[in-house]
Amino acid sequence: MLTISNLHATVADKPILKGLSLQINAGEVHAIMGPNGAGKSTLGYTLGGRPGYEVTGGSVEFQPYAAHPEPVEGSGAAPGASTGSARAGGGYVDLLALEPHERAAAGLFLGFQYPVEIPGVSFVQFLRESLNAQRASRGQEPLSGGEFLKLAREQAALLKLDMDMLKRPVNVGFSGGEKKRAEMVQMGILDPKLAILDETDSGLDIDALRIVGEGINAVMRAPDKAVLLITHYQRLLDYVKPDFVHVLAGGRIVKTGGPELALELEERGYEAVAA
Repeated sequence: MLTISNLHATVADKPILKGLSLQINAGEVHAIMGPNGAGKSTLGYTLGGRPGYEVTGGSVEFQPYAAHPEPVEGSGAAPGASTGSARAGGGYVDLLALEPHERAAAGLFLGFQYPVEIPGVSFVQFLRESLNAQRASRGQEPLSGGEFLKLAREQAALLKLDMDMLKRPVNVGFSGGEKKRAEMVQMGILDPKLAILDETDSGLDIDALRIVGEGINAVMRAPDKAVLLITHYQRLLDYVKPDFVHVLAGGRIVKTGGPELALELEERGYEAVAA
C-alpha cells in the first residue's frame, strides 16, 4: 500500500529524514517509536504534504482508492526525489507529486499531535464538506444532509463523543481528549485507506486512551486498510496491537521488530535498544 524508499527531507534547510525506507502492506499496523528529534513527526508531515517540509531525495509510492486526482504539474518532489507522472505503475501513484488535498482524496489521513481550532466553522459542516469533496474526486455522489448526519452519529457514538459537540466550531473549547476523539470521528467519516496518527495518545487519560484505541481498531482494522502509529510510549499499543514496531533515530529506521520491541524499549530505553 505504501512504499517509502530512501526518503530525505529538510525543515528550514536542516536535514531531518536521512534515507528512511519503509514498506507498509494492506491489513498491517506499524508503529514508529523513537527519541525526541528523531524525525517521527517530520515523517508524518512529509507524507501528508505539510508546507515547510521539503523532500530532497527518495520516493514514496501509494496505492490509492480506485479513482484519485491527477497531480498538479510542478508539485511534489524536489530535484533528486521521485519525479515524473504521479502514476507509478501497478495501481500505485507518486505520493510526492500530489497536493495535500489530493493525498487526502487518494485515501491518506493524517492525525495531528495537536489538532487545530477553526473558529466560526461548525464541525458538522466542516466534515460534510470534506467528505463530499473527497467523494466528488472519486466520482461518487455526495451524501445528503440526512445521510451525512446518520453517518456522523454512528461515528460519534463509536468514540463516545456527544453529537452536540460536532455542532460547535471545530475543536474550539474542546479538551485535549475531546479533540483526539473528535479527530477519530473525522477519520471514521472520511474512511481512509491509510491513517498516519501522530502521537494520538498524547493528552489522553486512561478511559479516553481505551476509547480512542478501540475506535482506531473499529475504523482501520481491515484487510484493505493500514495504520502508521507515531508514538513515544507503549500504552497505546496495548489497545492497537502493531504487526511491526520500528525504531527511528537520526532520521532513519535503525531497528525493526514485533510488538515485543515496544516492550523492550519501554524497559531499557532507546539508547540501549537502538545501539
